Amino acid sequence: MIEVQGLSKRFGTVQVLTDINAVFAKGQVNQIIGKSGSGKSVLAKCIVGLHKPEEGKVLYEGRSFHDMEAEDMRGIRQEIGMLFQGSALFDSMSVLENVMFPLKMFSAMARSEMEDRAHVCLKRVNILDKDALYPAELSGGMQKRVGIARAIAMNPKYLFCDEPNSGLDPQTSIVIDELIKELTEEFNTTTIVITHDMNSVMETGENIIFIHKGRMWWKGGREELLHSDNKELNEFIFASALMRQVKKAMIKNG
Repeated sequence: MIEVQGLSKRFGTVQVLTDINAVFAKGQVNQIIGKSGSGKSVLAKCIVGLHKPEEGKVLYEGRSFHDMEAEDMRGIRQEIGMLFQGSALFDSMSVLENVMFPLKMFSAMARSEMEDRAHVCLKRVNILDKDALYPAELSGGMQKRVGIARAIAMNPKYLFCDEPNSGLDPQTSIVIDELIKELTEEFNTTTIVITHDMNSVMETGENIIFIHKGRMWWKGGREELLHSDNKELNEFIFASALMRQVKKAMIKNG
């Protein structure tokens, strides 16, 4: 479980986040939704330690992350798996080398052990016989799956996914959503997904928070989301649904 208490973040004189309070449950797909520029990505970066908040705390199983000594903080980071927007694979590394990268950075495994672990992760995301290929030789969906394999290489307790469906067609997006949900249940991870894809929200979102202008504007589950009378949330849902229909029409028409 990850808990955020009274978190605020600003850059210079610009207040980006104000008094965010949220609990992200273990074994669930927790989602942070909101418009571009709402602060959801900054919130995620504060949670994983890429930004330090001016106020508030981030607790990992009750441990205050930003108050830790460097060695303890490093220990938490080793328990985090991350799927970046656009996959962020290393172009100069093969598929196998990309998945092995966190193992080289954080484990004391022998080369053969790292290769075995990487193969287990690639098999789990249904990527077979692609070890020697490079990211440019893969489809967008396959790149995302390799990114997920790399994210789970260290058996993470916490899994962060930044816009996992960005740039993918609707059918491939469903595959990625299902994979993230399966892995969350299989490994009992605390999974946090940053997204504006309402298909993804309705398919996998169990604990959803809506960020609006740097504040937590709404929280709840999928059923509550459908029946919410929150004006800003409903406007966001409508705009997202409309954009999704436009994208589907564009794909259909080539």
